[in-house]
Amino acid sequence: MLRFEIIPVTPYQQNCTLLWCERTLKGAVSDPGGDIPRILAVAKRHGVAIEKLLVTHGHLDHAGATLDLAEQLGVPIEGPHPEDAFWIDAMPQQSSMFGFGRCRAFTPDRWLHDGDAVTVGEVTLEVRHCPGHTPGHVIFFDPVTRLAIVGDVLFAGSIGRTDFPRGDHDTLIRSIKEKLWPLGSDVRFVPGHGPMSTFGEERATNPFVAD
Repeated sequence: MLRFEIIPVTPYQQNCTLLWCERTLKGAVSDPGGDIPRILAVAKRHGVAIEKLLVTHGHLDHAGATLDLAEQLGVPIEGPHPEDAFWIDAMPQQSSMFGFGRCRAFTPDRWLHDGDAVTVGEVTLEVRHCPGHTPGHVIFFDPVTRLAIVGDVLFAGSIGRTDFPRGDHDTLIRSIKEKLWPLGSDVRFVPGHGPMSTFGEERATNPFVAD
């Protein structure tokens, strides 16, 4: 069974998430944007051995500490989709522009594509490519616990920005309606920022994508 804890990191209070397999206590960190000591403290509290890092997209607040954490733990990086390589390559410029300190570019050990799967211990997460906020954005879905990690695709009451380079509003709306909604209205999701919600709640009340 998949367990999780949300860890707000960086000045943007981005929702980094520690995910772990309840039986094996092997885990993954999704979107390690910063504040590595805080992430490691949560993993230690739960007795979780981090075995990989998962990245939804290449923006600084989601991926800024990825390489440092991967090197510190000696673990691989999986994600995002290769269309976000230009964002990751620009990580040093992003960090300078927004005053984040040193953030390094990296090459994932595994780029992810629509329909791929990633493992966390004995748990298998499905990968969906959901472009629009960025062209290479992916989300992670556990069909057993009905939990999705959606990054900046969808928020409680809002959607991701599309005014960044290669963002596209119409593409984002299609990603939400064609990739997220079919997973089921009961699915709970962890957004990149802010509180959790369900796809059903957003279909009913979100002014950007409500039915």
